[in-house]
Amino acid sequence: MAIDATFWVAVSFVIFFGALIYLKIPQKVSQILDKMISDIKNEINESEKLRTEAKNLLDNAQKKLDTAQTVSNDILDRAKKDSDRLVIELNDKFHKSSEIKKNLAENKISQMKEAAIKEIKDASIKIAVDSVKKIISTSVDKSKLDAVFQKNLDETKEQLKKISS
Repeated sequence: MAIDATFWVAVSFVIFFGALIYLKIPQKVSQILDKMISDIKNEINESEKLRTEAKNLLDNAQKKLDTAQTVSNDILDRAKKDSDRLVIELNDKFHKSSEIKKNLAENKISQMKEAAIKEIKDASIKIAVDSVKKIISTSVDKSKLDAVFQKNLDETKEQLKKISS
Protein backbone atom coordinates (compact mmCIF):
# COMPACT_ATOMS: atom_id res chain seq x y z
CA MET A 1 0.00 0.00 0.00
CA ALA A 2 1.45 3.18 -0.99
CA ILE A 3 1.03 6.29 1.04
CA ASP A 4 0.05 8.89 -1.34
CA ALA A 5 -1.55 12.37 -1.12
CA THR A 6 -5.09 11.08 -0.78
CA PHE A 7 -4.10 9.13 2.29
CA TRP A 8 -2.62 12.20 3.87
CA VAL A 9 -5.71 14.24 2.94
CA ALA A 10 -7.87 11.58 4.59
CA VAL A 11 -5.64 11.51 7.71
CA SER A 12 -5.64 15.29 7.96
CA PHE A 13 -9.40 15.24 7.45
CA VAL A 14 -9.87 12.78 10.33
CA ILE A 15 -7.46 14.74 12.56
CA PHE A 16 -9.25 17.98 11.71
CA PHE A 17 -12.66 16.56 12.62
CA GLY A 18 -11.18 14.86 15.69
CA ALA A 19 -9.74 18.21 16.82
CA LEU A 20 -13.08 19.87 16.21
CA ILE A 21 -14.86 17.24 18.31
CA TYR A 22 -12.17 17.36 21.00
CA LEU A 23 -12.44 21.14 21.27
CA LYS A 24 -16.26 20.80 21.35
CA ILE A 25 -16.64 23.14 18.39
CA PRO A 26 -19.92 21.55 17.18
CA GLN A 27 -21.47 22.10 20.65
CA LYS A 28 -20.27 25.71 20.67
CA VAL A 29 -21.63 26.21 17.15
CA SER A 30 -24.88 24.59 18.27
CA GLN A 31 -25.05 26.87 21.33
CA ILE A 32 -24.35 29.94 19.19
CA LEU A 33 -27.03 28.88 16.71
CA ASP A 34 -29.50 28.18 19.56
CA LYS A 35 -28.73 31.59 21.04
CA MET A 36 -29.26 33.22 17.65
CA ILE A 37 -32.53 31.31 17.19
CA SER A 38 -33.77 32.39 20.61
CA ASP A 39 -32.71 36.00 19.89
CA ILE A 40 -34.59 35.89 16.59
CA LYS A 41 -37.65 34.40 18.34
CA ASN A 42 -37.47 37.16 20.97
CA GLU A 43 -37.23 39.79 18.24
CA ILE A 44 -40.19 38.21 16.42
CA ASN A 45 -42.20 38.18 19.68
CA GLU A 46 -41.17 41.79 20.35
CA SER A 47 -42.16 42.80 16.83
CA GLU A 48 -45.52 41.00 17.28
CA LYS A 49 -46.09 42.98 20.49
CA LEU A 50 -45.13 46.20 18.73
CA ARG A 51 -47.41 45.32 15.81
CA THR A 52 -50.28 44.64 18.25
CA GLU A 53 -49.63 47.92 20.08
CA ALA A 54 -49.43 49.77 16.77
CA LYS A 55 -52.71 48.18 15.69
CA ASN A 56 -54.33 49.21 18.99
CA LEU A 57 -52.98 52.74 18.60
CA LEU A 58 -54.25 52.85 15.03
CA ASP A 59 -57.67 51.61 16.14
CA ASN A 60 -57.76 54.22 18.92
CA ALA A 61 -56.68 56.93 16.52
CA GLN A 62 -59.35 55.80 14.03
CA LYS A 63 -62.00 55.85 16.77
CA LYS A 64 -60.90 59.34 17.80
CA LEU A 65 -60.97 60.43 14.18
CA ASP A 66 -64.46 58.99 13.75
CA THR A 67 -65.58 60.67 16.96
CA ALA A 68 -64.06 63.96 15.85
CA GLN A 69 -65.77 63.62 12.48
CA THR A 70 -69.10 62.92 14.18
CA VAL A 71 -68.65 65.87 16.53
CA SER A 72 -67.69 68.18 13.67
CA ASN A 73 -70.75 67.03 11.70
CA ASP A 74 -72.93 67.66 14.76
CA ILE A 75 -71.42 71.11 15.18
CA LEU A 76 -71.98 71.88 11.50
CA ASP A 77 -75.59 70.66 11.73
CA ARG A 78 -76.22 72.77 14.83
CA ALA A 79 -74.60 75.79 13.19
CA LYS A 80 -76.75 75.32 10.11
CA LYS A 81 -79.91 74.98 12.20
CA ASP A 82 -78.94 78.05 14.24
CA SER A 83 -78.24 80.06 11.11
CA ASP A 84 -81.55 78.98 9.58
CA ARG A 85 -83.37 79.90 12.78
CA LEU A 86 -81.55 83.24 12.89
CA VAL A 87 -82.47 83.97 9.27
CA ILE A 88 -86.10 83.17 10.03
CA GLU A 89 -86.06 85.36 13.14
CA LEU A 90 -84.45 88.25 11.25
CA ASN A 91 -86.96 87.82 8.44
CA ASP A 92 -89.83 87.89 10.95
CA LYS A 93 -88.38 90.97 12.65
CA PHE A 94 -87.99 92.66 9.27
CA HIS A 95 -91.60 91.92 8.33
CA LYS A 96 -92.87 93.09 11.73
CA SER A 97 -90.78 96.25 11.46
CA SER A 98 -92.02 96.94 7.94
CA GLU A 99 -95.61 96.32 9.08
CA ILE A 100 -95.15 98.79 11.94
CA LYS A 101 -93.62 101.35 9.56
CA LYS A 102 -96.49 100.79 7.12
CA ASN A 103 -99.06 101.33 9.90
CA LEU A 104 -97.23 104.47 11.05
CA ALA A 105 -97.20 105.79 7.48
CA GLU A 106 -100.90 105.04 7.05
CA ASN A 107 -101.68 106.81 10.34
CA LYS A 108 -99.59 109.77 9.28
CA ILE A 109 -101.35 109.88 5.92
CA SER A 110 -104.79 109.75 7.57
CA GLN A 111 -103.75 112.52 10.01
CA MET A 112 -102.49 114.61 7.11
CA LYS A 113 -105.74 113.94 5.25
CA GLU A 114 -107.80 115.01 8.27
CA ALA A 115 -105.62 118.11 8.66
CA ALA A 116 -106.08 118.95 4.97
CA ILE A 117 -109.84 118.49 5.25
CA LYS A 118 -109.88 120.75 8.30
CA GLU A 119 -107.85 123.36 6.43
CA ILE A 120 -110.25 123.11 3.50
CA LYS A 121 -113.21 123.54 5.86
CA ASP A 122 -111.55 126.50 7.55
CA ALA A 123 -110.71 128.04 4.18
CA SER A 124 -114.25 127.50 2.88
CA ILE A 125 -115.68 129.06 6.04
CA LYS A 126 -113.35 132.02 5.65
CA ILE A 127 -114.30 132.37 1.98
CA ALA A 128 -117.97 132.18 2.90
CA VAL A 129 -117.57 134.78 5.60
CA ASP A 130 -115.56 137.02 3.26
CA SER A 131 -118.16 136.65 0.54
CA VAL A 132 -120.92 137.46 3.00
CA LYS A 133 -119.02 140.54 4.13
CA LYS A 134 -118.52 141.58 0.54
CA ILE A 135 -122.17 141.11 -0.24
CA ILE A 136 -123.14 143.06 2.83
CA SER A 137 -120.82 145.88 2.00
CA THR A 138 -121.97 146.11 -1.63
CA SER A 139 -125.65 145.59 -1.04
CA VAL A 140 -127.87 148.41 -0.03
CA ASP A 141 -131.09 146.62 0.61
CA LYS A 142 -131.26 145.02 4.00
CA SER A 143 -133.98 142.48 3.13
CA LYS A 144 -131.96 141.34 0.16
CA LEU A 145 -128.95 141.19 2.35
CA ASP A 146 -130.69 138.96 4.89
CA ALA A 147 -131.95 136.60 2.17
CA VAL A 148 -128.47 136.27 0.58
CA PHE A 149 -126.88 135.82 3.98
CA GLN A 150 -129.36 133.09 4.89
CA LYS A 151 -128.84 131.40 1.51
CA ASN A 152 -125.05 131.47 1.82
CA LEU A 153 -125.24 130.24 5.37
CA ASP A 154 -127.44 127.31 4.33
CA GLU A 155 -125.12 126.48 1.42
CA THR A 156 -122.10 126.58 3.73
CA LYS A 157 -123.79 124.28 6.21
CA GLU A 158 -124.65 121.84 3.44
CA GLN A 159 -121.10 121.93 2.13
CA LEU A 160 -119.73 121.30 5.64
CA LYS A 161 -122.08 118.36 6.07
CA LYS A 162 -120.94 116.88 2.75
CA ILE A 163 -117.28 117.29 3.65
CA SER A 164 -117.69 115.80 7.12
CA SER A 165 -119.54 112.70 5.82
